[in-house]
Amino acid sequence: MNDTSGPAVPLQRDGGTGPADGQEPGAWAQLSRPVQLAVTGAVALCVSAAVVHVALVFLYVAPANTVSRQYQSQIDAWIYPYFEQDWRLFAPDPQSTHQQISARTSTVAANGVTQTSDWIDLTAVDDAAVRHDVFPSHTAQNMLRRAWDAYETALGTDARLTSRRTLMLQEYLRNIAVQRAATRVHEPFDAIQLRVVTTPIEQPSVRPVSNRPAASAPGVRYLPWWQVTTDDL
Repeated sequence: MNDTSGPAVPLQRDGGTGPADGQEPGAWAQLSRPVQLAVTGAVALCVSAAVVHVALVFLYVAPANTVSRQYQSQIDAWIYPYFEQDWRLFAPDPQSTHQQISARTSTVAANGVTQTSDWIDLTAVDDAAVRHDVFPSHTAQNMLRRAWDAYETALGTDARLTSRRTLMLQEYLRNIAVQRAATRVHEPFDAIQLRVVTTPIEQPSVRPVSNRPAASAPGVRYLPWWQVTTDDL
């Protein structure tokens, strides 16, 4: 007697290994060959882009090494301005100075006399917006400070605009200052100037940070007058 206790195997019409009668092939098998190649290529492209992005961000935040020095220009071209990181791989990079950023505006009157406003403490305005707010906005907390930090770093100590990125950061900082000043100066103005007072933050006496530079005396920096158009207001 034949043993029929085993599972029944569906018969194939042509003896092949394809799906049995009444069974639909998988979704992938239903796709045409060109579509399969296009999907495979798109997936491979996304995975490659993700791997390259993670590798470049890793080299950017990692301590300086031979690879990051050799490909510094390529890394910067990928990171800036959209993927900039403000932290380090093994520990945060806390501020060692405090900047008090103020602005004043100037307007040329009809008689040709230039009228200059008083200094507006933009940092104090941001601090007032953050104080006693349970959920302060990122704009009030970091926008002006980060814009100045990025511009100062790109500008360096020679006070020359040496790259397209520096020009972009200058315009970004100017636009923020113009928008903040426009809410305080209720009339059009032709130019704006920034004053930055930098006060060092002293190291804690209990556990000093060895890699932080020693505190120096507060410094005052006046930026040149930047022209403002009606489109900026």
